[in-house]
Amino acid sequence: MGHAMTISATMVKELRDRTGAGMMDCKTALSETAGDVEAAIDWLRKKGLSKAAKKADRVAAEGLIGVGIAGTSGALVEVNSETDFVARNAQFQEMVSAIAAAATTADGDYAKLLAVPFPGKKISVEEHVKEMVATIGENMSVRRTAAIAVKQGVVASYMHSQVAPGLGKIGVLVALESSGKNTEELNALGRMIAMHVAASNPIALDIGGVPAAIVEREKAILADKNQGKKPEVLEKIFQSSLKTFAKDNCLIEQAFIHDPSKSVTQVLKEAEGKVGGPIKLTGFVKYTLGEGIEKKEEDFAAEVAKVVGEAKKS
Repeated sequence: MGHAMTISATMVKELRDRTGAGMMDCKTALSETAGDVEAAIDWLRKKGLSKAAKKADRVAAEGLIGVGIAGTSGALVEVNSETDFVARNAQFQEMVSAIAAAATTADGDYAKLLAVPFPGKKISVEEHVKEMVATIGENMSVRRTAAIAVKQGVVASYMHSQVAPGLGKIGVLVALESSGKNTEELNALGRMIAMHVAASNPIALDIGGVPAAIVEREKAILADKNQGKKPEVLEKIFQSSLKTFAKDNCLIEQAFIHDPSKSVTQVLKEAEGKVGGPIKLTGFVKYTLGEGIEKKEEDFAAEVAKVVGEAKKS
């Protein structure tokens, strides 16, 4: 199949968008990997041609991310609608705000969130959403929820492309554990770090939190680039590469977007005086509207139909 596979312009564009590699390199990578975009990304990286493996931006969902904060805990929800028109509707926005407030009692448990009473109503969140579907006349659904809490300190939030307070397209929560009494200062710092998360897309808090599969993938790419080197040399290369990887992908090691001369860890350390106590960044959550909802099956079916159609013509 390898070479009979037609590499469509769309595939080349997607690979280019995700790697920043040149047009011809992308085309070669796709031919070499029989049109498998993920494999092509690895192929380009092994050749040192890829800038980054960005996740595809193509998403198939509208709606809003909502944030709710209650005391020292915070929650995020994603509520989807079919059209952006409904996402701009005041009734829909009020509903998402209320669901986000209810989510602060659900501890990130999706089933629990659907079952909690909708604020100010006798019915559950799930029932209320069903009623709203009938009222607004468009399908809507609560897709997911996450929560984060501290024993003492603050959970701060940031909402990007905000359409109303606490509602937008990208929502971030950051947990700062601290005994410092100046919570106003702590909150301001938390919001700055939440903005940093929205912009810098960390994979994890620290290197220990990076999924094993990602670390293995990095190892495989390095081993491929350094074939024939002794195991102990390879290990050294891998350790130094892991440090670089952490600086790029782990929140506490990243260069702070508001002051790139410092790492997030340094910024926290320097703020301890103002806050009046040690500060520990214990976690973060980031939700981007529609991430991961890619209508792959439908696109695949359409592609197959197109190929079948072309085969009939010839």
